[in-house]
Amino acid sequence: MDLIKMFQLQKELDNRIREEHNVLGKNLIAEKVLAFQVELGELANETRCFKYWSLKQPSSQEVILEEYVDGFHFLLSIGIDISISIKKLNVDTPKINSTLTNQFATLYSLSSQFEKTKDESDFIVLFQRYLVLGKLLGFTDSDIETAYRGKNEVNHQRQNDGY
Repeated sequence: MDLIKMFQLQKELDNRIREEHNVLGKNLIAEKVLAFQVELGELANETRCFKYWSLKQPSSQEVILEEYVDGFHFLLSIGIDISISIKKLNVDTPKINSTLTNQFATLYSLSSQFEKTKDESDFIVLFQRYLVLGKLLGFTDSDIETAYRGKNEVNHQRQNDGY
């Protein structure tokens, strides 16, 4: 996964949004963490991993991947805001024996912890565990990068359309 390129693409989008929405110089970490948590909930909803009461099947892998990269956009954006060193973000995910439900709960906890501390080490753990979630969902680095690039283009088009 080419994190350098992905961070570059995200920074271009962030700069555009900050300028066009008149939020230059504003600290948006709290908003971005909440946006990440909302996207995390949308992703969990598409996987249906917690819906023990329902027989309905999860959404397609394509839909789940799109929701996953929505969250990834916000993590990259937060990383930019805290000036994270990409070298510290190891894309070789650790082996974690976890259910999807437990992984989602962990990510909510980690994102809340990061929002309180704004600590780089808390962000690194959050980022790593989000990559673990991607693996648990069956996605390769290539899947994630390709979907991210496509969604980045969609997000630029949305800005063109006055989103």
